Amino acid sequence: MSKAAKITLVVLALVVLYTAGFIMHSARLATVSDYDSQKLIVFHAGSLAVPFKQICEEFKRRHPGVKVIREVAGSRECARKITDLHKPCDILASADYAVIDTLLIPEHADWNIRFADNEMVIAFREGSRDSGRIAMDNWYDILRRDDITFGRSDPNADPCGYRTVLTAMLAEKLYEIPGLADEILAKDRKYIRPMAADLLALLELGELDYVFTYRSVAKQHGLKFITLPDKINFKKAELAEFYKNASIQLTGKKRGTFITHVGEPIVYGVTIPKDAPNGELAAVFLAFLLDSNEGGAILEQNGQTLAVPSPTDTFEKLPESLKVFALPMSREGEG
Repeated sequence: MSKAAKITLVVLALVVLYTAGFIMHSARLATVSDYDSQKLIVFHAGSLAVPFKQICEEFKRRHPGVKVIREVAGSRECARKITDLHKPCDILASADYAVIDTLLIPEHADWNIRFADNEMVIAFREGSRDSGRIAMDNWYDILRRDDITFGRSDPNADPCGYRTVLTAMLAEKLYEIPGLADEILAKDRKYIRPMAADLLALLELGELDYVFTYRSVAKQHGLKFITLPDKINFKKAELAEFYKNASIQLTGKKRGTFITHVGEPIVYGVTIPKDAPNGELAAVFLAFLLDSNEGGAILEQNGQTLAVPSPTDTFEKLPESLKVFALPMSREGEG
């Protein structure tokens, strides 16, 4: 082959490589541009309101044209918006992964990533009655008093609501006080609200002395709180067997049906519904959310413990880009 022919081939190769690179770069820019002209609809638990606001703002800073629409409600209510009201949703982030498993999979979602932990606490304000005396070993006596008011959320709308019920049940077992759970749960029922976050305004106004909520929520809002014994706060994975001593009947997928929810450690879950209008952008957002250096760091700053990768029995159905944030269920417990 002549020298001129060799030079021609080299030039042609360089042109091909440059053209391919330009096309790939243009495609990437087009993708970003596409994202920047799209909207993302996120349904999430009330306990995620503060960190998700910050996470969405940071995501929009990276993608200036993206419009993120957040709808905040109790996790079960969020799921009902998809199953019953058929509202469009790109991402559902629940305060209990089981909401996704029991209400969305398999009809409305294929997979579920467990991504964060929390714990139950009792929060109060500076002027709450007997706030100087309430403690881990007497809270149940104080809450039962006629001059004390406390609030909790609706078990059928909000995981914090059914976890409050389960906390009362386990407290009866732990403290060996017959009838304690019924006595606590029969009191102040007029203060039951759709989600725990709704109770914060009542607390600040002085209508309530105490609220059952999550540790992260109390910290985010600068509230005082008492921690509860590990056997009733649903924090410890190693106490999972003890937590199973309490259970509650909740509304099922269809009207008139019920499911039994058994106590277990608090684990949040997130998914992209099957009918998500913008599933591709949703996957990009979740990769940002679950990255310990990105959205995960914001969660941690807000008192929420990131728990990825965690086992899921839907691992094989996860988008490839998100499998790094999960483990096959068979690997649970491996050291």
